[in-house]
Formats: sequence, C-alpha cells, structure tokens
Amino acid sequence: MVPDQQPILTVTLNPALDLSARVSAMQAGPKLRLSAPVWEPGGGGVNVSRAIHALSGSALAWVALGGASGARHLALLHEQGVATHVFDVTGDTRQSWAITDDDDQQFRLQLPGEGWTDAMAAQARIDIVAHTKGLVVLSGSQPPGLSAEFTQDLVKDLGTGRVIIDTSGPALGRLIDHPLDRARPFVLRLDQAEAEALARQSLASVADTHAFAKGLCARGVAEHVCVARGADGSVLAGTGDDFHCRPPGVSVRSKVGAGDSFTGAFTLALARGTSPAEALRLGTAAAAAAVMTPGTQLCREQDVTRLTRECTLHSMGA
Repeated sequence: MVPDQQPILTVTLNPALDLSARVSAMQAGPKLRLSAPVWEPGGGGVNVSRAIHALSGSALAWVALGGASGARHLALLHEQGVATHVFDVTGDTRQSWAITDDDDQQFRLQLPGEGWTDAMAAQARIDIVAHTKGLVVLSGSQPPGLSAEFTQDLVKDLGTGRVIIDTSGPALGRLIDHPLDRARPFVLRLDQAEAEALARQSLASVADTHAFAKGLCARGVAEHVCVARGADGSVLAGTGDDFHCRPPGVSVRSKVGAGDSFTGAFTLALARGTSPAEALRLGTAAAAAAVMTPGTQLCREQDVTRLTRECTLHSMGA
C-alpha cells in the first residue's frame, strides 16, 4: 500500500536535456568517439520529481520549456510517467553532457540556457502559486536574466513552512546575506563546497558543518538548513534537535543526480508525515543509491530501501 502524502510541486526554472556517454579517453586534438548516448530530462526540480516518482511517490513537475529540445525533454518526462506542467518560454531548452572515460573520470559540461525578462519572471510566479497545494521544491540554477530576488519573492508569495530550496549562485547568496523578516524557506539545502565558500573557511568536521548550519538558522535564513558532506553524509539543523546521517560505503559510478535524489527522498518523507530526522535518513540513502547508477540515472527504489537500513543517524542536540 502506498502511504498517503500531501501534494508536492517541483519547480525547474532552467531545465536541461541531459546526455550521458562514454569515451575511451578525453584528450585535446583528435576526434573522440563516444558510445551511444543516453538522453534524460534534467534540471534540479525535474530530477527531484523523477526521484519522487522512482520512490513510488507523486509530484507535479512545473518546468519552463521551449523549442525542439524542450519538446524532447517533455516527451522523455511523459515516457517516465512524471506528471508535468509546462511553462512556455522562448528559445531552446539548454543541453548538458556527462562524459565518462575508461578510468571512470567524469567530465560535465553545461550550457547557460536562454535569458529571461522581468515579465516572464512575474508570470512564472503567478503560475507557480496557482499550481501550489502543498510542499514546493525550488531546485537548480536560475536562467540568465532572472533576478537574484526571484527565490525570495516566491517564498513571500507562498509563505513560511512550505518551500524547500536547493539553488546556487546569486540566488543562494541573496538568501544567505539578506534573510527575510517574515516568510522563510522551510528547508535550505547546500553542498559542502557551497557551505565552505559562504563560511569563507574549511568545514573539515561534522561539528564545523553543524555550527555553520545552526548559525544560518539562528539568523533566520531558513527554518531548517541541510548541508551535504559527500561520502560523509548530511547534517540537518533547525529549531529542535539536529542530526547527522552517514551512509554506508558504496561503489561510486556517477555523482550526477545524488543531490536531487536526496532532495526528492527527503521531501517525499516529509510529505508523508515522517520526522525530519527520518527524512534525513531516507534522503541520505537516496543520495548513496544515486551514485551507484551510471551517467545521469537517479536512485533506484530497491537500493534506497536496502541502504536506508544501513544509514547511521546521530543526534547532535538542540
């Protein structure tokens, strides 16, 4: 029996049509012969919806698409059974590539995407609010031309306690440097590199990461702050008890999609009424499961189920 859950809307402002392939060796000069490519619909929120779908949950993927690559992106989402609402934009949806060589080194290349106007941004906010019924996940980069304030404006539109954010660049900097007085993100997720850049110092230990995340919560940046530490798992800080969850050791085939798999599983757990601590455990298992899959593939439910039992959850106190 599938557990009850509240609705989830994922938002992808700058999706990508993802290609993954293999090559014997990456080198400058000669023509490089790639293996047959695998195409996947990508972008932060899209991948979060795909991960939720893979875990037998449901989510509506709000995604900005345009042109021939956008049409192919949408067709792939439909093939995978992901419920989708398209926000039409001009220009072609960008593409990205993940090329892996015989030494399992991975090279990731991404295009910037088409620029947005202020009018497009205003209409997007209206459209997102109109399709919101429960939790909202805003994940991925912003397209060129979109104001760094867009994310905060959307949080103000939707209110405290419902928006989960995993973004980067100026939008992330704005959230950190200018916390909102009233409406706050429910959860802000960062990776280790982003956290260290914002802290302007190394966060070598779990305790260092916890102190950084707790400080952001104290400043009102978000109700909860989650920081991913790669193979060392993730730290979750908030208004109550804080936790660190470490995954078991797994064989790494590709790191693409680990963060989105975490966010998808974490959000699904919360939507099903699970505690933040257990949501952290499920998210940690999903991230570990994702790195076990090749190319741009995400987590698999059977791997997540097995790994969840092997994740180690530690309380870090209030």
